Formats: sequence, structure tokens, C-alpha cells
Amino acid sequence: MLLASRRTLGANDRIRIGLVGTGGRCMYLAELLKSLPGNEIVAACDVYEPHRLEAVEKMGPQTKPAADYREVLDRNDIDAVVIGAPDHWHVPMTLDSVAAGKDVYCEKPITHTIEEGDRLIAGVEKSKRVVATGTQQRSWDHYLLAKQLIQGNRIGQITLAEMYWYQNYLGIPREPEPEIDTARLDWKKYLGSAADQPFTPVKYRRWRFFWDFGGGIFTDLMTHWIDVVQWYMKSPSPSSVEASGATHALHDLQCPDTVNASMIFPQNFTATYQGTMVSSLEDGGIVFRGTNGVMKLTRSGFWVYGEANEHRNDRELPEPDMVVKSTDDGTRTNLGNWLDCIRSRALPNAHVRAGVEAARTSHLANLAMRQGKVIRPA
Repeated sequence: MLLASRRTLGANDRIRIGLVGTGGRCMYLAELLKSLPGNEIVAACDVYEPHRLEAVEKMGPQTKPAADYREVLDRNDIDAVVIGAPDHWHVPMTLDSVAAGKDVYCEKPITHTIEEGDRLIAGVEKSKRVVATGTQQRSWDHYLLAKQLIQGNRIGQITLAEMYWYQNYLGIPREPEPEIDTARLDWKKYLGSAADQPFTPVKYRRWRFFWDFGGGIFTDLMTHWIDVVQWYMKSPSPSSVEASGATHALHDLQCPDTVNASMIFPQNFTATYQGTMVSSLEDGGIVFRGTNGVMKLTRSGFWVYGEANEHRNDRELPEPDMVVKSTDDGTRTNLGNWLDCIRSRALPNAHVRAGVEAARTSHLANLAMRQGKVIRPA
């Protein structure tokens, strides 16, 4: 039984943070935290010993290694944790963390199944802890400005939001990945609630594309964009979802490498998503189509095009009426907002309810794809 404990933070106290699951993404978050004032990384936990020791080396001598995340939660001098473990650990670790009196930054998707969502929200809200999720667009300046324009009717009534994300796991030469020393990996602990199964390198490295640990393209990538769409359109849940997917090239993965989805929302618009993991040109973004124009929104910025432009029949969009470029890293500003909220006890921009709602729509897309039918959530 984890007992809640918490230091009382003064205005000038450093927020002491433990890292849980110190793979590539978590270490990126840790480096960004080092660039932000008023915090200190004091613990690094991972079931793979080389990862946790590498994290300690990068973060400094004040950072102590741990093989089990409960060791981090048991420390009374730790205020908060950053969770970068695989998806199937997100809810158990978050609930254990808030029960131990820790604030939490958990990577998206914040849930691994639809059923976990209500339990997570209830546990977090009862605890009064500050929990933020890694849907960083909510703290990114140009996304906030784009939201004002969309909700201010700049491009009129929107009936279609086209989401896309393309990555290449196949065709781009990569550095050889280091061999995994299984003698230094606690595979049983890694599995957690997942079915017992033998270790394979691809499951460990590409866990996002195995159902026991992740949810493929929809939960890994679409979650970011559907969060933006639902946020802008004030529409937290679709009324119907249909999706398809297939594996055309990445046959060592369990989840499809190419997917499509269509979601109808009760607020009178449709959102679509398409993506593949074998071609990366164009990267990812959202195109909002309204009666008065089009907005193309990416992590680089956004472009607004008037409906009345004379080049309206060209496949390439005409010169934009408005261009806004990104000036910061939204992950950095999202972490900054989380730290600010730890001190103020305010609700973070990427709060737990929004994280659950975005993940839920991605789970619904997976459900529709795997069952081969239209899903109409209650």
C-alpha cells in the first residue's frame, strides 16, 4: 500500500523529479527539464540497467538509480515523476504516483484501453495531484493562436478536419542499434499486466506497435492531432468511427503500418486521418476546411488560405492570407506549464480529462479497425 506523502514547496524550492522509464522520449523530456528553472532530476528508474545508469550519468550525481518505480514513489523528498514507460504502464504508474502524493507528467496516450479512462480520471481528481499528459500542442503558442482563429470563425463553418502523419521506419538508413543485454533487463517486470511471452528485441524496441504494450499508429500519432481537433471544435467524443489498416511492408510489427480512419462528431463535422510508417515526406499536420477558407496547421506553424482565391482549382494551395511560424518547442512549454501548475496547484493545459478523451478516440479507431465495423460509442 503506497502512503501519500508530500513536501511543502516554498516559492523558491526546487521541484524534485524522478524519471520512470528512461528510454529515448523520457530522456528528451529530462533534457528539456534541465533547461527550465526551478527543478532537479533526482531519480532515474528503468527495468533495463544500462538505461537507468545512462540517465544517471547524463543527469548528474544527485540522480539516484532505481530498478522499480515504487522505490521512487517511496521517497519523501521527491515531488513529481515523469512517466515515459510503455503505454500499458501509464495508468498503473500514474495512479500509484498520485496515491503516493506525487504530481505526474505522463506521456501520451495516457491510457492503454478505453476502460481505464474513468478510473484514471477518478483517481487523479480525488488525489488533487497535478497531472499533465504529453499532448504538448495545448501549450504551444501557435496552436493557441490558431485555436483563437478557428473559434473566432476566421475560416467559417468547419465541416472537415483532415489529419495526416507520415513516418518512415523502413527506407531511411539508421545507425545500427546496440544489442540488448538481456541479463541486465528485467523482462518479467517490463511485461507487467501483459501476457507472459518470450523476449524479442523488436517487441522491446518497437513496443508501440504491439497490442500488449501500445496501440500502433492511432494511439502513437493520431492522439496528438485528434486532441487538437476535439479541443478546437469543443467536441470531446465522436458519434461514429470507422477505420481500416493493413501491413504492407513492416511485417515484423503486429500493428498495421498503414491506416485510415473517419470520425463523425455530433458538433456537425467530420475528422479523417491517414498515415503510413514507410514514407515520411510531408510529415504530419491537420487541414481544417471551412466555408470561408482553409487552415493548414503543423508543428512548424500554420497557414490560412481564403476561399475566394482565384487559384482555387490548383492542387497546390495558393499564396496564404496569413502565415504564423512556430517560435518554441511545445514540449518544453508544456513541461513549463506543468511545473508552474505544481507550484500554483492550477489545472495544467494538457490535463488528464483531455488526455483521456484524445486517447479514447484513438482507441475507438483501433476498435473499429480490428472489428471491421462502424463503432458508435454510447
